[in-house]
Amino acid sequence: MKSSINPVSKIKACSSKQLQRLKHWLDEWVKRIEQPAYIQDDPISFMHAFDDKEDQALAGFFAAIMAWGRRDIVIAKVQNLLERMDHQPAAFIRNFSDDDATVFDGFKHRTFKAVDLFWLTKCLHKIVHVHGSFQAFWKYCYIKAKQTNRELIAVFHHEFFGMHKEIPRRTRKHVSNSEKGSSCKRLYLYLRWVIRKGSPVDLGIMHFMKPSELVVPLDVHSARQARLLGLLTRKYNDWKAAQELTQNMRKLDPEDPAKYDYALFGIGVKQEKIPEKFVANQQFVK
Repeated sequence: MKSSINPVSKIKACSSKQLQRLKHWLDEWVKRIEQPAYIQDDPISFMHAFDDKEDQALAGFFAAIMAWGRRDIVIAKVQNLLERMDHQPAAFIRNFSDDDATVFDGFKHRTFKAVDLFWLTKCLHKIVHVHGSFQAFWKYCYIKAKQTNRELIAVFHHEFFGMHKEIPRRTRKHVSNSEKGSSCKRLYLYLRWVIRKGSPVDLGIMHFMKPSELVVPLDVHSARQARLLGLLTRKYNDWKAAQELTQNMRKLDPEDPAKYDYALFGIGVKQEKIPEKFVANQQFVK
């Protein structure tokens, strides 16, 4: 969902010189937050709970698209879903049939309902049978995006729901689409988990794209910190805003811009006083 701030207020961008001053400070925040202790209270914990890469990939996908709202509630809901799958997501999805639909009865998380889990699982079932693995499907979408000059998530959305074109509209809304203006926060959060290498948190189990190509996950919280620091001037939390933020983060680290998601998260959660010299937009200071 797009969100915005007061359309009248002006948001100043930090200068190139100020951006370079920010680098060391933001890098220190990344080091501070991107620690093994981060895992237990975050939905990525469900990927770390498995040894098999396909279990990790599929459990992580559900954890990411359901990462909406308080983290403790998200974790409880994903845990409930995996219990319904007997804690074997890859086997459950590969062997899924319409007769298994009742396993989702009574499930609810925000706007997710049993019908959505049924169709999402049905699509994943076809994906793993047609492409062999979830990573192979992502690679197929990545190659097609390059060939057609479209954004990866837009192609992923199209191909995912192309598996069953009769899927209800309500279910389609749970997988974002950059061509509809979404920031695609949850899917780029997932890609951060599976693409970044050498992290004590992100698993780096997929290899179809480079970390340098990742978009920084953008939500209302990270956007507030980014505007405060002058890293984001767009007033809507949409796809263009995600691109603007990522462009600035690539100036700090061209090879790994998504790592700064940890810094923006930490700055917001810790609620420590930000050095005055880094504040570009005072109106975002709480």
